[in-house]
Amino acid sequence: MGPGEKATTNDLQNAYELGQLIAQQGWILLTGGRNVGVMEAANQGAKSADGLTLGILPSSQPDGISEAVDIAIFTDMGNARNNINVLSSHVVIACGMGAGTASEIALALKANKPVILLNDDRESQNFFQKLSLNNVYIVDTALDAIATIHKYLL
Repeated sequence: MGPGEKATTNDLQNAYELGQLIAQQGWILLTGGRNVGVMEAANQGAKSADGLTLGILPSSQPDGISEAVDIAIFTDMGNARNNINVLSSHVVIACGMGAGTASEIALALKANKPVILLNDDRESQNFFQKLSLNNVYIVDTALDAIATIHKYLL
């Protein structure tokens, strides 16, 4: 999960690498499915490693879908699709931060899902750690995110 149009260069690099690493693990990458920001970078990374990608899209139309999405689910739910993203994931990894990403993290914590924060925003890290002492993991790299999943969550 992560910002679309407002993703930083660092967010995009982390998301691309994370997509690659998820694919190399043989896991399915689930994103918001759009062709912008973290969603696009993660999908492209997964495809570069022959991974399977699933996109949960906010609209009912194929406009703006990433070409790297293998399975597209059109919800026509707008941002309400964030709950589908979260509930369909075993782990939520947030690359970067934005309002949509924050909503997905909050939904994940309410659903008692583990959340890995892969960003350098100390304020958001502190905020989400206060909401859940047991389900928020902070990492510095995509490789650390995968290691955290193996160490604590599998």
